[in-house]
Amino acid sequence: MQRIRSFFRKRKCPAQRYAAEFVDAADRYRLDWRLLPSLALIESSGGKAFTNNNIFGWDSCRQRFSSVQAGIHTVAERLANSPLYYGKSVDDKLRVYNARPHYSVAVKRVMQQLELETAGL
Repeated sequence: MQRIRSFFRKRKCPAQRYAAEFVDAADRYRLDWRLLPSLALIESSGGKAFTNNNIFGWDSCRQRFSSVQAGIHTVAERLANSPLYYGKSVDDKLRVYNARPHYSVAVKRVMQQLELETAGL
């Protein structure tokens, strides 16, 4: 949790307040702990620009969530259990999430930064 909070804090991202939710959702749905924060950074600049409590741009931002926390858990559950994502690697999940060729590269770059910048925490 501290690693995610520190990563977002360094970038002045509002999503730092949801660090515990990112960890809880990743643990509950057995996702890479770096995936959800990285998607949030790419899609909403870490919670700086979003609508409908949707910091992931889920469903092209049309999906409304009752809260950011609800959005985190809903997206995590879909990434883990939806037939579109179930049993797929991170690379394959990212190709489904956004098919643009450079999208998965960008998200994986953030995942690496998150790992490297916070390794000592």
